[in-house]
Amino acid sequence: MAEGGVGFIARAARSTATLACLLAVYYGLPLRAGHVSDLAGLVVFVGGIAGLIWLVGRQVRHFVARPPDAGARLLGVLTVLYAVIVFFSLGYYLIQRNMPGEFDGLSTRTDALYYTVVTLGTVGYGDVHAVGQVARVVTVVQITFDLVVIGVLVAVASAQVTDRVTTAQGRGPARGRDRGSPSRPRSRRQR
Repeated sequence: MAEGGVGFIARAARSTATLACLLAVYYGLPLRAGHVSDLAGLVVFVGGIAGLIWLVGRQVRHFVARPPDAGARLLGVLTVLYAVIVFFSLGYYLIQRNMPGEFDGLSTRTDALYYTVVTLGTVGYGDVHAVGQVARVVTVVQITFDLVVIGVLVAVASAQVTDRVTTAQGRGPARGRDRGSPSRPRSRRQR
C-alpha cells in the first residue's frame, strides 16, 4: 500500500480512538452526588481519560517530530470538534438535570448528545429544543462556536486540495526541490 494510504489509515484510527475515548468519558463520568459506587462508570471514565492522555501525547510527539501537514491539521480540528461535542452535550445534560424545564425532550445523556449533534449539523428536528433562557444562551454559544469550527474545517480542507493540485501540476512540495527544476523560482544570484 502507498505511504499516503498508510498515513490516512493511521490518522483515521487515531481519530476513531479519540472519539471512542471521549464518548467513554462522557458516558462514564459519574455525575450523581453520593453514588460513587457506580464502579463500572468510574472505570470507563478513567479508561477514557487515560486513552485521551495517551492519544494527545502521541499527537504532540508527532507534531514535534515533523511539521504538521494538511491531514494532521484536519485531524487536530476533528479532535477539537469531538471535544466540543462532548463538552456541550455534558453541559446540556447538566443544565437540564440541575434546572429542569430548560429543555423540552432532553432527559438522558444520549438526548443531550443527540441535541448537540443536531445543533452542530444545523438540522433542528424540533423533538428536543431549548425552552429556558439559560438553555437558549448556551445553544447560541454552541451555534457560534460551531460556525467558527466549520469555517476552520473548510479552510483546512481547501488548503489541502490546493496543495494537492499544486503538487499534481509539478509546482508543489513533492516536486521542484532540485536546482535544475524549472518549477522552482530562481533567486537573483542564480540568474
